[in-house]
Amino acid sequence: MIDVERLRVLVAFAEHGTLTRAAKALWMTQPTATHHLHRLAAETGATLVVRCGRTLVLTAEGEELARRGRGILAELERIDRDLAAMSRLERGTVRIASFPSATATLIPGVLTRIAERFPDLTLDVIAAEPPAATTALAEGTADLALTFTYGTDAAEAGSVLFREDLNLVVPTDTPLPVDLSVEGNAVYPGALRAFSERRWHAGCPSCRTHLITLCEDAGFTPETGYSSDDYVAVQALVAAGHGVALLPDLALAAHRHPGVNVLRLLGRGRDVRLVSRGREPHAPSVAAVVGAVRELASERVGDSEQL
Repeated sequence: MIDVERLRVLVAFAEHGTLTRAAKALWMTQPTATHHLHRLAAETGATLVVRCGRTLVLTAEGEELARRGRGILAELERIDRDLAAMSRLERGTVRIASFPSATATLIPGVLTRIAERFPDLTLDVIAAEPPAATTALAEGTADLALTFTYGTDAAEAGSVLFREDLNLVVPTDTPLPVDLSVEGNAVYPGALRAFSERRWHAGCPSCRTHLITLCEDAGFTPETGYSSDDYVAVQALVAAGHGVALLPDLALAAHRHPGVNVLRLLGRGRDVRLVSRGREPHAPSVAAVVGAVRELASERVGDSEQL
């Protein structure tokens, strides 16, 4: 492996013509510069300089290494400048994995805040449901992830941004079952049994598992049909009379089909979480995105409490 400091001495020698001037330009003594050249020759196994009379001159090998060395040193300087700029939030890229309804409702506001405050900071958004999002973090292809979990397991990774309700979504033009107990615009989980004869549309694998658990707790095993995290398609199917579904608040905030009724499921919800690759303190660029996400989440909680 070529030592960068020794390469710097060779490039300076090529540019200044003598070892004395090269050492002076690098703020080192001539014996130190001579030592670096000898060590570089030993490391590369090449003859880099030869004595011509009382002076040293570069060999063809030395000239070639000096030429390439200029490019290497210039690239290292660019890297130093870029890293320094990133540490000051002047530029850089942060990658965030996000599930669809969060991408539709939270990410636009995050992008707006980042663009206003840090115009040279880029936020790349990766579409991913929770299992894939956490895999992206583990593999290093994402820096942050918006995920969700059902229940209140404190062992789950990441910080909870807020809790969103789950909602029973039914067609507007189909009468509700006569045995359905509705309190205002809400039902208890046991009321799901009133729809045991309907087909249920499931979401991602996590949502599907949770749906089946809820229905089994209510005393029946649901017949599942269309399984997709496409909340627009799910609502269109329900509106057309092809089954019912459970959808979280964010999905309905992103899109609300006029042909569906929504009944909040009392006492059931899911936690929306922000997970990062490493522990705090984060790199400044990542911390900027974390701050924007938390701001949006806090505003959403405030708006919900006012309703």
